[in-house]
Amino acid sequence: MRKPRKAAPLGASWLAMGTDLAMLGVEAQMVIGQRIAMLMVGGPKARAEAQRMVTEKVLAAGTAAMTLATGGSPHKVVRGYRRKVRANRRRLSKG
Repeated sequence: MRKPRKAAPLGASWLAMGTDLAMLGVEAQMVIGQRIAMLMVGGPKARAEAQRMVTEKVLAAGTAAMTLATGGSPHKVVRGYRRKVRANRRRLSKG
């Protein structure tokens, strides 16, 4: 049987949340820059990326709502968004 995890001090949880939010902002700006560059070039890849972008946003919002509705924390939502944004950054970096 596992030991229950110790709860982090309240200040530490807010610090982690703040750090994740700041990193989400930085990473999202990088993805936005990559997408804008792709959209400026145009073509089939850009069209597919534009469609993918809209679909991802709708799915991410639904996932976030479901996480919160089932008792998940806002921090869990932010971590989920960061995971998706990092995946997009890696995918777009490959060209």
